[in-house]
Amino acid sequence: MAKVNVNDKITKLGIDDYIIKIFNNNDIVTIDDLWSLKRKDLKEMDFSSEEINHIIIKMQLNGIDLNRKKY
Repeated sequence: MAKVNVNDKITKLGIDDYIIKIFNNNDIVTIDDLWSLKRKDLKEMDFSSEEINHIIIKMQLNGIDLNRKKY
């Protein structure tokens, strides 16, 4: 998978569409918006642990993680 730019839309991460819709409803549109969140923030959006893990894995595959970590 190609590395993403933090200004890219979150759809580039390959996250499930229904999760993308929830993000859009919470004004999280770019990877930078998502990148600054913590697991706690995702829990507050009512994501399950499995959904949060899905999001984290998709981010890690692109060399980034929650809380502005890079790999």
